[in-house]
Amino acid sequence: MPRPRLLLLLPSTTYRAAAFVAAARRLGADLTVASDHVSVFADAQPDNFLALDFAQAERAAEQAAAFHANYPVTGIFAGDDDTVVVAAHIARALGLPYTTVDAALAARDKHRQRVLLRAAGVPVPDFALVALDDDLEARAREAPYPCVLKPLRLAASRGVIRANGPAEFVAAARRIGRILQMPDVPREGADALLVEAFVPGPEVALEGLLDGGRLQVLALFDKPDPLDGPFFEETIYVTPSRLSEEAQQAIADCSQAAARALGLTSGPVHGELRFNERGPWLIELAARPIGGRCGAVLRFGVDAEPLSLEALHLHQALGMPTAGVTREPRAAAVMMIPVPRGGTLRELRGIEAARAVAHVEDVVITAHRGQELVPLPEGASYPGFIFARAADPETAVRAVRAAHAHLAFDLT
Repeated sequence: MPRPRLLLLLPSTTYRAAAFVAAARRLGADLTVASDHVSVFADAQPDNFLALDFAQAERAAEQAAAFHANYPVTGIFAGDDDTVVVAAHIARALGLPYTTVDAALAARDKHRQRVLLRAAGVPVPDFALVALDDDLEARAREAPYPCVLKPLRLAASRGVIRANGPAEFVAAARRIGRILQMPDVPREGADALLVEAFVPGPEVALEGLLDGGRLQVLALFDKPDPLDGPFFEETIYVTPSRLSEEAQQAIADCSQAAARALGLTSGPVHGELRFNERGPWLIELAARPIGGRCGAVLRFGVDAEPLSLEALHLHQALGMPTAGVTREPRAAAVMMIPVPRGGTLRELRGIEAARAVAHVEDVVITAHRGQELVPLPEGASYPGFIFARAADPETAVRAVRAAHAHLAFDLT
């Protein structure tokens, strides 16, 4: 019996290739990595590497169909917002179960998502679409304050800025406009931004799987650092959440309703929500897993070799059951190491001391010497991640904070 083949769409800048390769090996599946750059191994291993035009989804679907004719694909998976849309086109062309193209597009565009969620009665902040060539002073007079301005397509809080009055609104809109002209930013959606009322209250992140439209919550993360602006740099995620069971159920129900409103029925979802005395507010629901290296904080099952988040996703992509899989019982925290200031990284000291902190599992540095570090809102990446596991969330959070205190950046 032939082994199942998974087509994995990964941008060349991803951190996660090794984790997915390891997961595929554990499952005994053949893996074809599709990227937006030609691999140097493609000629020698044509069944393992595929170059696709991620900028042209229909063209990528044609390329994948030609590959499928020679190397039949069983399942497909994509790890970020843009490749999810490409994967949806490919799945439609190959007749594979996956998120629909319309749902993938709705999840990727923040304004389109807001319109659908509001029409379905999902609680979202008041919002408006503002073109960057509008009369910004006039639009500033119409905005609710405080408000949050954000690009339509960027992730990881890039370009997200709070404004407390008209002058801050105009300055934030112009700053976002400059960010949207950066060479690594997609041109689609770069001529407008979303303005929404600021929602007070703690923010949480929900990691889930959809199967037949039904949401399975894999983890609910608290974000212990306040995210009140002016920028919204995320630092620590910790699970399990310390919110009440009633609050957690309300957040899950809100996320389920959001997925239904967007037409999402299968695959991973990553939700960002706020919670206050009026209940949960859906800030964003993405049709992808948690970003960067953060997925390593999650493990599932209690076997000697628990499943990683990537393995769980590949299980589902290949049609294997995932119902009933639960996260390990220990608390876990991840810190996305903040960029202390802009500059070129000359040296990062204290890594071994950080790793030696009790309950710290690993300190993973993704930045390299000579790399320019750019803080939010212009920045697009973190220099590394700190992981900790402990008996309770408070201890895990203290561990990543203590480890971070050992790190010293030498920047020029």
